[in-house]
Amino acid sequence: MQLNLDNVDIEILKFLQKDATLTNKELAFKLNKSIATIHERIRRLKEQGYIMRIVAILDRKKVDRNLIAFSHVFLKAHTAEALGEFENEVAKFSEVMECFQMTGAYDFILRIATSDMDTYHLFLRNKLATLPNVSTVQSFFVLSETKSDTAYPL
Repeated sequence: MQLNLDNVDIEILKFLQKDATLTNKELAFKLNKSIATIHERIRRLKEQGYIMRIVAILDRKKVDRNLIAFSHVFLKAHTAEALGEFENEVAKFSEVMECFQMTGAYDFILRIATSDMDTYHLFLRNKLATLPNVSTVQSFFVLSETKSDTAYPL
C-alpha cells in the first residue's frame, strides 16, 4: 500500500468509511486508543486530504431520484478550453451526480439522477443538449442496482 499512514490511521479510515457517525469515544474504544489520540489523528487525516468530507448517503428512492442514467457525451471540440468549459457548465446541473472525463469513444460519462424518464428528457433537451460543444449523448438507464459502495478497500 502506497499510503503514508500507519495501521491505526488505516483502521480509523475503514471505520469512518462504513459509519462516519462513530464518535471519537467509540473509535477510541474500538482501537484501544485515547479519545485525544483519535481526535488528533482525524484532524490530521482531514488536514492531509485523506478525509475530504463527511456526508450522509441518502436512499435515492425516498428523495425521488428513481431514475439513474449513465450518459456518454462526445464533444465537438477537444481543446483545453472547450473541455474545461464543458466541465464547468455540467457541474452546475443538480441532476449530474458524477462527471468523469474518459478515454475511448466518448469524452465524458455522467451519472444522472432524476425522478423519472420525463424529467430526464427535460434535463437532456433543456440543459445538457443546449451546451454549445455537445455533439452526441448516448444514455443507458439502470434497471437494478446490485452493489453500491462508497468505501475504498484499504
